[in-house]
Amino acid sequence: MASVESLLEGVQILGKINESHRKILTKEACAFLATLHRTFNTTRKHLLQRRVDRQAEIDKGVLPTFLPETKHIREDDAWRGADPAPGLVDRRVEITGPTDRKMVVNALNSDVWTYMADFEDSNSPTWDNMVNGQVNLYDAIRREIDFNLNGKDYKLRTDRPLPTLIVRPRGWHLEERHFVVDGEAISGGLFDFGLYFFHNAKRLVENGHGPYFYLPKMESHLEARLWNDVFNLAQDTVGLSRGTIRGTVLIETILAVFEMDEIIYELRQHSSGLNCGRWDYIFSVIKKFRNNSQFILPDRSAVTMTVPFMESYVKLLIKTCHRRGVHAMGGMAAQIPIKDDAEANKKAMEGVYADKLREVRAGHDGTWVAHPALAKIATDVFNKHMPTPNQIFKRREDVSVTSNDLLNMNMPGTITEEGIRKNIDIGLGYMEGWLRAVGCVPLNYLMEDAATAEVSRSQLWQWAKHGISTAEGKKITKEYNLQLLQEATERLSSKAAPGNKYQLASRYFATQITGEDYADFLTTLLYNEIVTVGSTAAKL
Repeated sequence: MASVESLLEGVQILGKINESHRKILTKEACAFLATLHRTFNTTRKHLLQRRVDRQAEIDKGVLPTFLPETKHIREDDAWRGADPAPGLVDRRVEITGPTDRKMVVNALNSDVWTYMADFEDSNSPTWDNMVNGQVNLYDAIRREIDFNLNGKDYKLRTDRPLPTLIVRPRGWHLEERHFVVDGEAISGGLFDFGLYFFHNAKRLVENGHGPYFYLPKMESHLEARLWNDVFNLAQDTVGLSRGTIRGTVLIETILAVFEMDEIIYELRQHSSGLNCGRWDYIFSVIKKFRNNSQFILPDRSAVTMTVPFMESYVKLLIKTCHRRGVHAMGGMAAQIPIKDDAEANKKAMEGVYADKLREVRAGHDGTWVAHPALAKIATDVFNKHMPTPNQIFKRREDVSVTSNDLLNMNMPGTITEEGIRKNIDIGLGYMEGWLRAVGCVPLNYLMEDAATAEVSRSQLWQWAKHGISTAEGKKITKEYNLQLLQEATERLSSKAAPGNKYQLASRYFATQITGEDYADFLTTLLYNEIVTVGSTAAKL
């Protein structure tokens, strides 16, 4: 076996390391990261190129469908995913949020069953955010996270068990440019997974739960296979049994929905089910078909979970998961309590209740909330309609979903000037926060993250690309979008605190709403602005 020192040859840390970081960025942990990179980065880059090639096919009119080469996997009734792991049998309410120290304590003190600590969509991946997040999770697992902020004590509760911890690393497309191996930036996902697993896997098992993950943004079962290979190497390296790790896959791309059986199959002994990542899924539909005038969606508010293509996605996901014996998790309630308007708050909370009622009746085994105040609503709904720890036994054999069902964009709704302005405000507001290292931004009493910002900019791009007219009769053009963006920039920046990033965000956003250039992700478009690479590498 190669020595730690030999594995560290070619490793450079280009971000600053403070004292708290040193317990995370140890020589042994960095050597483990280097091994992950050298073993899997070539495959990762190949899979990313497959995404580019597949997009070129779609642009030529080749629509996605169920894969003929994996038909035998879909039709085989014999195989199953893994039985639910300790701490993941009952997941009826999961809270999600970034990994800052306050959020970690508040989430783990919430009346929920699991907490998804998010290094991805609700996080701005500055070097400090990424490493401090690892420090916070390390401390929380060891119950060493208690702290005081502005005179207020934050302490983990001791009166009952804490929620099960699940970590969402970054997707395969993102890099961590502050950590370089042999001249290449490491995958952000491998960086997040590797540090968390290396330091905490054995302690988590001792605490009664294993190392559990949410896996984002995948577009094929081959990308799930790569994660499975990563899991096997990681477990073998530290001496844990294969199958100790569990991964729940977010089905948040239009291509992945056609490969759900195959994704569970690739992860079999590591699978803990699938999740409906609703906002990223809508983003993916717009993104993949952005050049096709047959796939133009109305205002975001009209694209509900009950429109044909979304309802088909939900039904097929639940049927697929339960057929394979794994959890089918519902989507996010992004609402924030409206403290200064009781009537508006009542209406918003009734909407949350109705959404969770739809999910549990459809057969979901659990759901997401973004704010602790929503946990009780979700819990009440699931407790009433799901008295068992889950409802995997609901096979949904009544469901039959075709390729055409998944691609059926017929729905009520129009494109309005109000919808354009909302998209601009959301996209601009989120990007401004992200550039200030804030990855989860409250806007209009909704917790907006990267997924909703992506929906906003992709709709604006597509409407301009195809010259759509609004319900008011105004043709949407490049010039029109840019005019409304300038108005929003001036309005929002004039009200914001000094040092805000609205002008910078606006310059980037302006390149994405004209129907011309289209970045693969907003996060990759903006990433250079938050990279803080030093002139020399930090010493390990």
